[in-house]
Amino acid sequence: MRDEQAPPEVTEAILGAVDTQLQENSPPEARATLDRLIAQGHTEEEARRLIAAALVCEMSVVLQSGKPHDVQRYVGWLNQLPQLPEI
Repeated sequence: MRDEQAPPEVTEAILGAVDTQLQENSPPEARATLDRLIAQGHTEEEARRLIAAALVCEMSVVLQSGKPHDVQRYVGWLNQLPQLPEI
């Protein structure tokens, strides 16, 4: 993943999507990842941003390939955190 700054409104939209996943427990692995990262010493904000990075990778694959969202691929990236996904 490139180290680029997204516009603030894009960042907020992605973090909002993460918050929705956490609130709706969909996928449940998002909540499990948040809890795991916090237990590892990350702040809640850091954990949310790491989850957002995985979500951005999934969105990038979908947009670039034209393939549908793959929950298993996304969950795989969540499971790798705090190591950031590479696409």
